This record gives sequence, structure tokens and C-alpha cells, in this order.
Amino acid sequence: MINIPVLRWGTPYTSLETDTVVHFDTGEELAKVSLANGGLIQRDMRKAQRARDLLREIPPAELIGMVKKAADLYMESELPLGDGTQSPQDFLKYQSATTGLPEHMCRANMEKNHFVLTKMDEVLDALTRGLDLSIFGKGHGVEERGVPLSFQAQAPVLGLVLPSNSPGVHTLWMPVIPLQLGLVFKPGPQEPWTPYRMAAAFFEAGVPRETISIYPGLGDIGAAVLASCARSMIFGGTPTVDRYKNDPSVQVHGPGFSKILLGDDVVDDWESYLDVMVDSVFANSGRSCISCSGIWASRHTREIAEAIAERIGPVAPLPPENPESALAAFTVPGVAEAISSEIDRHVEEAGTEEVTKKHRGDDASRLVSHERCDYLRPTVIHCESKDKWLANKEYMFPFVSVVQCEQKDMIRNIGPTLVGSAITHDESFRKQLLDAVHIDRLNVGAVPTIRLNWLQPHEGSIIDFLFRARAYQEA
Repeated sequence: MINIPVLRWGTPYTSLETDTVVHFDTGEELAKVSLANGGLIQRDMRKAQRARDLLREIPPAELIGMVKKAADLYMESELPLGDGTQSPQDFLKYQSATTGLPEHMCRANMEKNHFVLTKMDEVLDALTRGLDLSIFGKGHGVEERGVPLSFQAQAPVLGLVLPSNSPGVHTLWMPVIPLQLGLVFKPGPQEPWTPYRMAAAFFEAGVPRETISIYPGLGDIGAAVLASCARSMIFGGTPTVDRYKNDPSVQVHGPGFSKILLGDDVVDDWESYLDVMVDSVFANSGRSCISCSGIWASRHTREIAEAIAERIGPVAPLPPENPESALAAFTVPGVAEAISSEIDRHVEEAGTEEVTKKHRGDDASRLVSHERCDYLRPTVIHCESKDKWLANKEYMFPFVSVVQCEQKDMIRNIGPTLVGSAITHDESFRKQLLDAVHIDRLNVGAVPTIRLNWLQPHEGSIIDFLFRARAYQEA
């Protein structure tokens, strides 16, 4: 079993208080993780400026080179972890064992992280609109037209309160080190693996150890990171979003409520887009904020729901090491049962119907309970109108509501939408979609909600969040 310490600006610290990380299904103890406390974080954050100062001594081009080197180390090398080492194969095995994600999905997320790190120069060039990166370190410079400009860092480090359910979120903070800001991680209790492996890869690639801290713990440690860092990201559910949505120091990432909208001009040909719809709902076991949780159309909604249910309804849990495994386990007791009970209560509403039951074979149960974990089998709901309770819900498994709604009413009724894939050639409808401020990422055409372009902001620009543009003149 591995003993994993707190990391205080690159220095290991073993705490008397520990948490044991176990295999979600077998209960095997995999690691003992030292736990931080709020006072420790407050003391350490007095040295946060040191991280910024050290990184500003290294040109951004060199930091990008280090990040690219770290990408290959992360993907291919045996790296230090606590009082031992960890190979890439063990990393995948342990990540799957504690998060409930099948191993092949963990590998896909690992490949995604590697891809973004290796493309970091292109990512930053796009996010900064081609600005010289040295401007963000010096604080001022001159753009191509000869106009002076200034960008002021709003914090020396970025705090990160990370989830346990999806390792793919790590792509959002990867530009931070090349922007010459430090990193302060609070890992998810079931997913300490990625922050520690990333940190080890960065250190091996030459990034100063004093620029990264990792503080394992529970909710109080997340609160301490948010309170101690002038800029932070947090990942959570709707209550987390509601709590921090008006706090300018926190960039909050919650449920995506991502959707596919079928325009009236294409809906009669809906079968041509079935693969796009199924992939959007089913990929990554529906655990991503970019997973599709709603499909809206003015007609053919029952046929669409039936076709999707026929594809994914028969899928059942398989062991996480099985390359065909498509469902992630719920590792926190009671969560899956509560979700399933909530769906059952509201599926009885008139005009609401679950269409996956008949596709599950002899075992018609959505909830599959094991001794130490649970699974939820794919669920497709048909809603006869936008007013049904399940018409705009999102859960952490392959769940989708197919909603009947007139095209003219869609945009004002879909609600906040991280990714909106609008399949239409109607120019008037497209213009309305471009003006819809509640859609963060807009895909026009047959683009799955799960397809990302890393050269574009995900959910708010990290550049605008970390730096303030201001006027600057020299005499």
C-alpha cells in the first residue's frame, strides 16, 4: 500500500490524520493519504507569491517545453508517488479502482490530458489571441499595431477544488504553469492520482517544485483553498454553482445540461443523426458536463427516444477491466439509489415515460446493487412537453430526456446549456442561437456535444479569469 503525503510547495508532509483509499468493489486498501487542515493551508499561502516569482524567472517558451516533456512522462514513465513509484498501467488501474470508471475510459482521459499538454503552445496562442506570452509575466507590452497594453495577474496561484467523478476536468488548468502562475490542488477524495502524477511529471520535466501544492482532505479543505486563494476553480453540483456563481474570485464548473436541438428543417431526417445523439449521451458513461442530457425536437420525439433506448437500454455493468465495460460505478453509498428513486417518482407524471425498461431484458431494474457499489443502467425519458419535471435534468450516468417542443419555443425554454449542438440549416434559427447568452459552447450542425476544440475556451476564458486587461502608458 502506498503512503501519499501532503505536498507543501513541493515538499512532502506526512500528517497524523490520514484517509484510506479503497477499491470501490473489493474494498482492498490501495493507499493511505495524509490529510491537510485549514490552518496549514493558510500558513502556506503566505508563500504563494514565491511560486509566481520563480515561474516569472523562466521564459514562457521554456515552460511550454517543460509541459510538453511532462506530457510524455505522465503518459509513459514510472513516476514517484509517495513512498513508492507508479507506472502508467498502475495509474490507470488505481484510478479505475477508486473512481468506478472503467479502465479504458481512464485511458481515454489520460490520452486527452496528454494531447492538451503536447499542444500547449497552440492552445495558449488561441486563448490569448496570439499575444506574446511574456506580456503576462512582465505585466505589460506592445501589441502588433504598436499599442501599449497591460495584463495584471489577479493572483499568484490558482486554487483547484477537484472532483472524483471525471479525470477529464484536468485539461482546464493545464495552461496555468506556462502563464507563470502556481497551482494549489485539493484533490477529489477518490481521485488523488492525477494531481500527484501530473505534479511528479512537471517536477521531472524541470518545473520548480516550489510552485505546486497538493492538499488532500474533505469539504473543509476545499473551503480553505477557496478562502486562501484569490482565484480558484471548483467543480460540483447545482448547489455549488448557486453558492459561487456571483463570486468573481471563483470560476465554478457544475452540471452542463448539454443538449441537442433538432431544427424543423432536419427533424424528419432524424435517423441520419442517431449516431450523433447516442454518442453524445453514452460516451464516458455520461459522466461529463458535456454529455448530452436533453434532445429537443418539435416532432418524432417518441421515435427518437425509442431508437436511442434500443441502442443503449440493453447495456449492463461489466467489470472495470473489461474493454467493453461502458458504465461507471457509483462508489458513494446511497447516491445511485437516491437518483433512481427520484427518477421513478417523476416518471409517473402524465406525459412522461421511460422508454428503456423494455430494452433491459429480463432484469428490468435500472439500479444494479453490489455489496460495496451500485450502477445505474442507461435511461431514456420521453417528455411530451417542456414543462415536465424530467425535461431538464442531468445525472451522472447515461440519462437523456427527449423533449417535444416547438422550434420557436426552444431557445427560451432550454435553460442554461454548456454545450448546445443545433442541427439545422435554418439561417434565422442559427442567428437566434448565436444571440442566446445561456448557451456557452455552440455547435451548429451534426457535432456531438462531447467533441471539444481545445483551441477555444471551455466555460469562460481562463485568461480573462486570471488576468485583468488595463490601460498602460509610458512617458
